[in-house]
Amino acid sequence: MVGRRRWSALGVVLLACLFLLAEATTAQAYIGPGAGFAVGSSLVAFFLAFLSGAAAIFLWPTRWLFRYLRGRHAMARARTKRFVILGLDGMEPTLAEKYMAEGKMPNLSKLKNKGTFTRLGTTAPPLSPVAWSSFLTGCNPGKHNIFDFLTRNVHSYLPELSSVSINGPRRVLKLGKYSIPLGKSDIRLMRKGKPFWNTLGEHGIFGNIIRVPITFPAEPFRGVLLSAMCVPDLRGSQGTFSFYSTGSSTDEEHIGGEQIRVKREGNMVRSYLVGPDNGLKEGAGAMQCPFEVEITGKDSAILTVNGERVELKCGKYSPWVVVKFKAGLGIKVDGICEFLLQATEPEFRLYVTPIQIDPAKPAMPISHPSVFSNYLAKNQGRYATLGLAEDTWGLNAVLLGDDDFLHQCLEADDEREKMFFDALDKVRSGLNVCVFDGMDRIQHMFWRYIDESHPAYKGQAESQHRNAIEELYKRADELVGKTMKTCDDDNTVLMVISDHGFNSFRRGVDLNVWLEQNGYLTLKPGGRNQKYLAGVDWSKTKVFCLGLAGIWLNVKGRESQGIVEPEDAAALRSELCEKLTGLRDDEKDELAISRAFDAQKIYAGPYKTESPDLIIGYNRGYRVSWEAAIGQPTDKLFHDNDKAWSGDHCIDPKLIPGVLYCNRKIDAKHPRLMDLGPTVLDMFGVDVPGHMDGKPLAVADLDGTFPTNGHGGRAAKQEQEAVVVS
Repeated sequence: MVGRRRWSALGVVLLACLFLLAEATTAQAYIGPGAGFAVGSSLVAFFLAFLSGAAAIFLWPTRWLFRYLRGRHAMARARTKRFVILGLDGMEPTLAEKYMAEGKMPNLSKLKNKGTFTRLGTTAPPLSPVAWSSFLTGCNPGKHNIFDFLTRNVHSYLPELSSVSINGPRRVLKLGKYSIPLGKSDIRLMRKGKPFWNTLGEHGIFGNIIRVPITFPAEPFRGVLLSAMCVPDLRGSQGTFSFYSTGSSTDEEHIGGEQIRVKREGNMVRSYLVGPDNGLKEGAGAMQCPFEVEITGKDSAILTVNGERVELKCGKYSPWVVVKFKAGLGIKVDGICEFLLQATEPEFRLYVTPIQIDPAKPAMPISHPSVFSNYLAKNQGRYATLGLAEDTWGLNAVLLGDDDFLHQCLEADDEREKMFFDALDKVRSGLNVCVFDGMDRIQHMFWRYIDESHPAYKGQAESQHRNAIEELYKRADELVGKTMKTCDDDNTVLMVISDHGFNSFRRGVDLNVWLEQNGYLTLKPGGRNQKYLAGVDWSKTKVFCLGLAGIWLNVKGRESQGIVEPEDAAALRSELCEKLTGLRDDEKDELAISRAFDAQKIYAGPYKTESPDLIIGYNRGYRVSWEAAIGQPTDKLFHDNDKAWSGDHCIDPKLIPGVLYCNRKIDAKHPRLMDLGPTVLDMFGVDVPGHMDGKPLAVADLDGTFPTNGHGGRAAKQEQEAVVVS
């Protein structure tokens, strides 16, 4: 009888999962500088999660025995039992040195004195998706196909997210006004190359990978993984916040969000959350989830959504709230968000974070195995899943305050810390990698407090946040200290790394204006200030700028309206490199562009032709302008950057290296980010695949000596360039 009941329950769950196959939704996204572009989502992942969980239960004994025997063989050549990599995205070496010298980072100082502290060569360009892709593949961008956050569509010239492609199912069953998908959505990771932890897994070595960028959709391997950067929100965008106000603005457009006017009726405010498009019902548009807010006091209110009541206090975020969007036929799509009541009078103001994929019921493959995200949610409660969970655009639009933004950063890092230490506790043999984003996000938005010459500084020396970055580094040091306590055994190698450094972003360079001034780009009449290159006359344009790092040639036979002959492209690239290298800002009498790289010369591999034709290495203090990044030509070459987003790292890679700390001595003159994967393989006794560009660093044994032969020997020592070029 018990067995029958279990199989009956299993049948009910299977039937429910099959019903969920009907739920495949599509969401159009905003696009902005440094933001992504996505086009869909699907709950078929829930069904796959169930199947993988059931398979794991039935096959567990056989899999465990196989992995145990294979793991024993794999570790026979290893020089360490466990390898831990703690990523601090964007840690700047000069600040690290300053705070260590002032005694403000005692744990990192201890790590430096015990083992190694050095600068770590980054990638060209030194953008997070590019750099972390080189870290995890051990390859230059010409082999992993990620060159920027954005790329261009060769047919439409519109910007597209470079890391992932999301499309709905190819076949659907029409039942009146309903469209039932007959397959799963097509979600493709555009990053190529094999992560080094996949290679470890092939040799029986387990990996626990938490929030490493450019791992969405999650790939299967011998281990568990939670994806990070470029995971979309439930609407399919890279993060669309909502702001509700009784003020005069009506549906005002903001990069990264929307402002919605609401009416107050007595003590009640009623509106709705906007969800993904309803792909199930023809012409239905975006799904909506109604909510109401009852104002109970000057600084308090009660939110009611999906029958759940949530207390709101002005200036304090709600917990994660599950919201449900009804697609029809009894089908619902779950998401999560937080609510921030900002004021109840004289105007009502309510901010809502981007509605994110619910980790307990993931609509897309954000983890491997699919049930891993649910395990984490059961273990610690719901958590942010959006790749860029910290809402920089809300702060740029002054719809969030500094404290509101800091809360998001610290909350996301706290959630990640719980995951990281759970992994360290459970994975005592193998690989642990976790990347923390807070340092990158806070430095982007708070650099204005430490640079008195920044246009956004505005006398902020007395602000409560003038020491925000220093406090950030202190918190990072505390995290490192906790990590060191869990890695104090002789069988663990610990590395603390950053993918790049940081510097000020005072002035933006509108390269489309420079191209126009120098005869490479022509605008249509009235084409100035049109976004996404809509104002460009392609019949007279040879070169254009789009994205954060590159310049593209309008090549005949490659771009849909190309005019540059393919045989002339190399000469044109050389000409542009010569003219742009050393470009000066005469108004400030400063160097704006340090170097311009011919991408065909600095990259090697099957995907180098997918890169921008030129990579621009800006000088400290400069970056591509906000307008040029989205293809919106202005009338000025240089622009003051007065936004909260005041720090950046999109500059010449030689000026912006990352950091490398290790609890062992490392003998390498110019270690590079892409050398770390090969180093991990080498330390576990696994041969480094021939396609990797990175080389194993020479890591000392516990007694401080270096093996003279075999894995990890001095033969592995490399005198490498700090820039990832081939």
